[in-house]
Amino acid sequence: MDLYVEADPGEGRRAGLERALRDAVRDGRLSPGTRLPATRRLAGELGISRNTVKAAYDQLVAEGYLTARQGSGTQVAPLPPVTAEPPEAAARARAPRFDLRPGSPDVGAFPAAAWLRALRRAIATAPSLAYDYGDPRGRIELRTALSGYLGRARGVIAPPERIVITSGYVQGLALLTRVLDGARVAMEDPGLPFHREVVRRGGGRVTPAPVDERGVRVGELGDVAAVVVTPAHQYPTGVTLHPGRRRALTEWARARGALIVEDDYDGEFRYDRQPVGALQGMAPGQVVYLGTASKTLGPALRLGWMVLPPHLVDAVADAKLHSDHHTETIGQLALAELIDSHAYDRHVRACRLRYRRRRDLLLDRLGARRGVRGIAAGLHALVEVGDEAEVLARAATTGLAVGRLGEHWHEPSGDHLQGLVIGYGTPRERVYPQALEALARVLDGS
Repeated sequence: MDLYVEADPGEGRRAGLERALRDAVRDGRLSPGTRLPATRRLAGELGISRNTVKAAYDQLVAEGYLTARQGSGTQVAPLPPVTAEPPEAAARARAPRFDLRPGSPDVGAFPAAAWLRALRRAIATAPSLAYDYGDPRGRIELRTALSGYLGRARGVIAPPERIVITSGYVQGLALLTRVLDGARVAMEDPGLPFHREVVRRGGGRVTPAPVDERGVRVGELGDVAAVVVTPAHQYPTGVTLHPGRRRALTEWARARGALIVEDDYDGEFRYDRQPVGALQGMAPGQVVYLGTASKTLGPALRLGWMVLPPHLVDAVADAKLHSDHHTETIGQLALAELIDSHAYDRHVRACRLRYRRRRDLLLDRLGARRGVRGIAAGLHALVEVGDEAEVLARAATTGLAVGRLGEHWHEPSGDHLQGLVIGYGTPRERVYPQALEALARVLDGS
């Protein structure tokens, strides 16, 4: 291994080496268990005698900074035991006992074996140029695979040349905001506060787009350049955009020359009726379609995609180039292989069955107690409550974490609906029934 040592020649060669190594151990640059170079090699690199290096090692072994065992070489000694709680244990202590917060899938269901097979095949067949800088729009293999998948699974008109691969939904929204250059953007109310902040930090001016039981109220959009919507399964209310509203929204966009930004974050997961196609298929010239692997595979992959109207492709690609050049390549190739082999479809179908069982169990445990909304699709449901603060306080005392509808409104108001946003994708399979029992007790006030 390489070892950078800067010894002070004024102290003498041995004393300077001892001090340099001692300081490196003390300040953590050499962590416990780090194996040091052999004396002959380090002596050659420093231009000093091997005996000098050996003497310095022996002195630090005697002081307890290093250990030396036959066959194991010389290593940095382990730290003395401490009574303070390790970071991992502290994190576990702070974590809720039951986590029903929305926003994540069951990451324990990640298809590790299928992903590994796809990764191996992708690496084995990748051209050498795949490891160089690439097209800011993303690898053509993934854009071609997504073109076919989105067309057949979501009804999206997605030629590969109009797809830009991103490092997740948030980056796609940020890139588009930059391209819109300070424009006024309507965002659903209620909606995710973090996404509003992404638009604001990108220079956009956010205005609320009210949502009711039929979805976004198109007649109240006002003078905006774009509107961000979740038509398949609105977040957080869970409503599906009504067919009449879908037509009205696309007609509004055509008439005003405005953009519709479609966040299709969990469109693959529909349970009680035929899947609802993407809005983009109705007006591909007015809709920017944003999808992601975060809900189907896992947020850690940081893989998302934009399907853009032709006039925005070059501008968004340029913004991507000057943001991070391009999304990492190997993951793109693996996802392309996963899609082309249909392993992605098999995984999505398995997840759809798993999450439907969870949704059904949620309804079985809670449906008779109070109103549960947004249950036809997705990974979350909205449970109406009378007093959010009171229910959340009871949840905290039982170690139950849930989402709060109140934090999703653009402006607080006593007239707003109150409720809990329940993410039934987050818990592991074995603890999910226990989490629902805890939720039921909290809602019953027991």
